[in-house]
Amino acid sequence: MKTVVDSGNALGAGLALIRSEFQVPAAFPPDTVQAAEEAARRVPTEHVDRTDLPFVTLDPASSTDLDQALWIEPSGGDLLLHYAIADVGWFVDDGGAIDVEAWRRGETLYLPDGKASLYPPVLSERAASLLPQGPRPAILLVVRVDGDGAVRLDSVERALIRSRAKLAYDSVGAADLPKEFGELARRIRHAEAHRGSARVDPPEQEVSALAGSGFELAFRPRLESEADNASLSLAANLAVADALQSHATGLFRVMAEPDERAVARLRLSAQALKVDWPASMTLKDFERSLTPGNAQHAALMMAIRRAGPGASYAPYRAGVTPWHAAMAATYAHATAPLRRLADRYVLRAVLEVANGRAVSPAVSEAFEKLPTFMARADTLAGKIERAVVDLAETLLLSGKEGERFGAVVTDVDERGAKVQLCDWPVTSRLAVPGLNPGSSVALRLENVDTARRSLLFSLTSNGR
Repeated sequence: MKTVVDSGNALGAGLALIRSEFQVPAAFPPDTVQAAEEAARRVPTEHVDRTDLPFVTLDPASSTDLDQALWIEPSGGDLLLHYAIADVGWFVDDGGAIDVEAWRRGETLYLPDGKASLYPPVLSERAASLLPQGPRPAILLVVRVDGDGAVRLDSVERALIRSRAKLAYDSVGAADLPKEFGELARRIRHAEAHRGSARVDPPEQEVSALAGSGFELAFRPRLESEADNASLSLAANLAVADALQSHATGLFRVMAEPDERAVARLRLSAQALKVDWPASMTLKDFERSLTPGNAQHAALMMAIRRAGPGASYAPYRAGVTPWHAAMAATYAHATAPLRRLADRYVLRAVLEVANGRAVSPAVSEAFEKLPTFMARADTLAGKIERAVVDLAETLLLSGKEGERFGAVVTDVDERGAKVQLCDWPVTSRLAVPGLNPGSSVALRLENVDTARRSLLFSLTSNGR
């Protein structure tokens, strides 16, 4: 982690340029705001009262757009995950102003100085968010998890729920959570290992604005509480996907395996980084053996993430089993409707099929259009995230032109080498042929261009 004092507000100025360059929405149209304010006053009339259940939420401390609330109870040898998801569909009319704007945006965009929400804050951070201030409408999924971690959707209903506490990843204790929380997460991880899942989360570059004037650039590993909470979300998403597939409908998250050439490159990377990868061990087993706290392992985890073709959305097709290679399962996105457009429609579909009703034409038609819209939104979010990190890297190294840095080559392609600086949370490209993944190199910083968010390094004479 590196902290930078930004007395000239260079980060703020750079973020403003990024917002302009990528046309990040600054505000919602007046008709959308008006419609959201009216929708926020709607009284739930189709929701069963479940306010007696002791739900809690678990999110980053600063979050106010809370999609999920949880409660867990034993049922014989099984565990029942009561997973309440914000009922965004209750507030949004098909074809109305809120819906039209949500289709234009696709997903919430996050920047260090604030987010561009998918829905107006009166909904996403108040009326529809599962905050503990009062009863909230939700779609309540009850997911049965057996001793081996296999999941099944027991029921889905519209419900009024009341969160008892807004818990944060970095401060939550075991006593704050349902006592079965850790055991349920353990069962899900056991099931992942059994089916050959490769769901591993490497540290990611993250830019955080500090109070006052400054920012931090760091590689942030996932906290244990965050990983356990993700297991609960995974359980719900897997159960929803199975239910939709069995009813011949749905929208699924799909991803292919890295090809043989990519795996061969990864084996070379492991060899160069002096990380043992037995010839008989599959990529999935190898990936699960890596730990993000180890620098060489972290570099490999990032390389593995980039090696695959990436995930996309696909609607139900007769005779096709939608497959997500990293999950080693049929998988759907259903648990973040305040932040992803597609989840609202997946929840509407599973609410219908779980209660013996036909999926509405509006939802079925949306499933056909959403892959294109979500791909566009995902691409934009990725570009913005990378631009923010690039900006922070240039500000971090500004004034250090001419200095030398140790680095490790993490990947090689037709454009040259991808390098990770050894003592700085900075990655860059080096247009030098003949380098191998895992090689240690010495670099000289030639140029820093904050306007273009670019760094130029050269290989020093002793770098080969």
